[in-house]
Amino acid sequence: MSNTYTQIHIHIIFAVQYRVALIEESWKNELYKYISGIIKAQKHKLIIINGTSDHIHILIGYKPHQSISDLVQDIKGGSSKWINEKKYLRVKFNWQKGYAAFSYSQSHLIKVINYIKNQEQHHKKKKFIEEYKEFLKAFNVDYDERYILKEPE
Repeated sequence: MSNTYTQIHIHIIFAVQYRVALIEESWKNELYKYISGIIKAQKHKLIIINGTSDHIHILIGYKPHQSISDLVQDIKGGSSKWINEKKYLRVKFNWQKGYAAFSYSQSHLIKVINYIKNQEQHHKKKKFIEEYKEFLKAFNVDYDERYILKEPE
């Protein structure tokens, strides 16, 4: 839409189903490139993507023409299909249901970028589930413990 100007930064977090460590070093950069393509195709701006073997953090410059839930659905659906078609794993790959998304001001971007950039080191000290709950609490997001990143059934 002409004469519409926005500056919206969204930090998206989601995990591998049951938080199983399935994302392997040998193909994770290809996965990140693929996800980057999905984000760019939807006209958003990828700022940084990184994670560990069981989850991903994505920081984007968000354009409000698409809902965040639709974007995350595109990313998760497209990337899981891509992983399965590439046959990187002997099991079927799925992302955990749900996600977290938080907005940040321009003044906080460097801190968020550095945080995402250093995921491997960060998670040597803190488990993902602890981090996830800390984000929810820091942003005053109510959540039901029964639905937070389920363990295998």
